[in-house]
Amino acid sequence: MSDLSCAVNLIRKYEGFSEKAYPDQHTGKEPYTIGYGTQFYPDGTPVKKGQYCSQEKALEYLFHELGIIEGRLDKLNLNLDGCMRQALVSFIHSVGWDSFLYSGIIDCLEADDFYGAIEDIGRWIFDADYKLIGGLLDRRREEVDLFLLQLNTPFRSSPDILLTAFRVYSAAPHQVEAIRHLEEQLNPYVLSEFTNRFRVSDDPWLGATDSVLSSVFDSYP
Repeated sequence: MSDLSCAVNLIRKYEGFSEKAYPDQHTGKEPYTIGYGTQFYPDGTPVKKGQYCSQEKALEYLFHELGIIEGRLDKLNLNLDGCMRQALVSFIHSVGWDSFLYSGIIDCLEADDFYGAIEDIGRWIFDADYKLIGGLLDRRREEVDLFLLQLNTPFRSSPDILLTAFRVYSAAPHQVEAIRHLEEQLNPYVLSEFTNRFRVSDDPWLGATDSVLSSVFDSYP
């Protein structure tokens, strides 16, 4: 295997280590996961309920999995530098080979459309119920940063979460509550900068009746 130290660090950081096998979080059943995201042992047998492993064994399983991923990547003959390869190894370990294979990422890479590839990578931030997962969002950002490292570019992919939320805003109670909660969590300096940048008139709260933020505040009781 080539140097995959950055990929390994990312995987260990976001998968975490589990000594005991745990079930799928949605079904409470198979597949079971152990170590650093391992669901199948090197001999191909699936991880079962009640099984344990040490950190040493977990790393052994992880390196075996990464070797398989890297070998499959090599067969695709993509134009990848070392950082791109490591970012993709981490990404594929997260989403699975089949998901990667049938995404649009390979087509982008074959056309040397690296920015298109990272746009696609940045979309894989939801669980099976299409709920946004903060850990996945953070991981994708790190994977994208690693992917672009040797390109020496300031470009950064964004899934446009807030823009999408603003577009579909309808002042429904759950939406108002979500915005209120976000405002409470934001650093006041960040909130002030956003408010000033978002301003669309001299009196944004009263004059911008067609803006999203005006609608939000008009809906407050």
